[in-house]
Amino acid sequence: MKKGVLYSTGQLDCLAYYSKVFPKIKRFVGNRELATKTFIPQSNIPFILHRGSDDPALRLSAIKITQGFLKKRLGKKLHQVEKELNETQKLIWRYFVPRKFMELHYACNYEGAGKSFNRVFIDIDAGKNIQESKYIEVVKQLLKEIKKDKDLKKLTSFRIYLLWTGKSMHIYLLLNKKLPHTAYNKYFAFTKNTLTNKWAQNISKQTNIKVKAGHQRTSGTIILDTSATPSGKLARCPYSLHLNSKGKFDGISVPLKESDLKMGIFNKLKKLTPEKALKY
Repeated sequence: MKKGVLYSTGQLDCLAYYSKVFPKIKRFVGNRELATKTFIPQSNIPFILHRGSDDPALRLSAIKITQGFLKKRLGKKLHQVEKELNETQKLIWRYFVPRKFMELHYACNYEGAGKSFNRVFIDIDAGKNIQESKYIEVVKQLLKEIKKDKDLKKLTSFRIYLLWTGKSMHIYLLLNKKLPHTAYNKYFAFTKNTLTNKWAQNISKQTNIKVKAGHQRTSGTIILDTSATPSGKLARCPYSLHLNSKGKFDGISVPLKESDLKMGIFNKLKKLTPEKALKY
């Protein structure tokens, strides 16, 4: 990890890597607000979160990264060069601090609570003792349940986007129209009569694997967690670094095809480097 794109400027600078990511995620993220999770090793504060609800909003359309800008960051702090920067560059610097590891996130259905939404986010979270074969079986069955659900088709048409996070998988339903925020509780939350709960129950019956709609991790159970769907919630960007609780690099997020869901895929994905991920 001490060579390659993360250190291409002569120091650790995640912005050098993310500058190559931005064009790849432009269509997926659109004009949604970006967020960065910057890890602070050997500190009482494990990480700092910059996002559009607390800071000035940063969007992909505002970001232009040049080699000159990256060189100004070499061994410098913002206050040392801020007179040479415009306001957007200063904001980018605050979000993407040099010499720190960081994850890249975005506001899934924009910042601010209570807004309409046009994408459904499903985090497929495996508890302890879940084998790869069972996890893949559940993901495949969930995709089948989604595709054949008549109630969902009546509600809206959609595209499916599958994402490896670095540790697990996310499924997005990219809707062709906006739904009111009340539709989340009615159709996609964890309560009894939602589509999410129905999918979990059907998957359990079809596979004999414990699957529940919820948020809390449970040993031996796979959880379908849609809690990041409502506006004001964050989700991981494609090609984001995945960092552990100590701020160490341990994976990377990449989009997948349904045909990728085969035994052994986890081992392959866990070996991805930033350089290899950029070719994905």
